[in-house]
Amino acid sequence: MLDRERLSKIKYLVIDVDGTMTDAGIYYDEHGNELKKFCTKDGAGFFAAHQVGIKLMVLTGRECQATTRRMQEMKFDYIVQNIKDKATYLAGFMTINGITGEEVGYIGDDLNDLPPMKLCGFVGCPADACDEVKACADYVSQAKGGSGAVRDVICALLRERGQWEDAVSAVYGIGI
Repeated sequence: MLDRERLSKIKYLVIDVDGTMTDAGIYYDEHGNELKKFCTKDGAGFFAAHQVGIKLMVLTGRECQATTRRMQEMKFDYIVQNIKDKATYLAGFMTINGITGEEVGYIGDDLNDLPPMKLCGFVGCPADACDEVKACADYVSQAKGGSGAVRDVICALLRERGQWEDAVSAVYGIGI
């Protein structure tokens, strides 16, 4: 069960890429370029999070130009790639910026996400996350990674905070 008071403290969302924003597949073209397929539905979650003042960080163990391009399109505040020890990076980032764990949410899917998840006040994951991550999560999406799971997690977070409808209305000019 999500706790509105605890969720209201979240000011940053740290999001993994492979298996969370994507289907975990890694594709290469004939020139050796790495390709990824991102779910456009996640964009609504990113825009809504920004609308309510949440800063977004992508934190991934791989480096890929496709990730850079997509995160720039989605106006991510921080694009951090090629990080093998995500917990150490995140702890350092939090210290340097004076951020407490209760101000950070994390969305990830696999074992390398567990250590940084333990530093955070909220954890979400896709339906096809590994069992260990699901056991750690405050919210498990019904959607798989790369199929709108990130949007679903952000939607659940913002709905519980009472902000989803207003954020979507402001971003898209529609009432829901």
